[in-house]
Amino acid sequence: MLARPDAYRCIECGLPYRAAGFWYHHGKIEDGAAYWSDRGILCSPQCSLAHNRKREAEGTLPQAPAPDPFQIQPLSRR
Repeated sequence: MLARPDAYRCIECGLPYRAAGFWYHHGKIEDGAAYWSDRGILCSPQCSLAHNRKREAEGTLPQAPAPDPFQIQPLSRR
């Protein structure tokens, strides 16, 4: 059986989630990525800093923390 491609990749370097070297919250893969922004996940402190510097240079730093991309949001009923 073929492994499915990982849907999550570092937005700075392209390292796939679950790859060696990816940093996880509290060191546990089931806790999700340790770093993320409103544009996606980041694999390490180095990529997080590089992403922040890039956003600062662009003038596109977010004004509020991004929601955790691994948190399941409850569905709202209308």
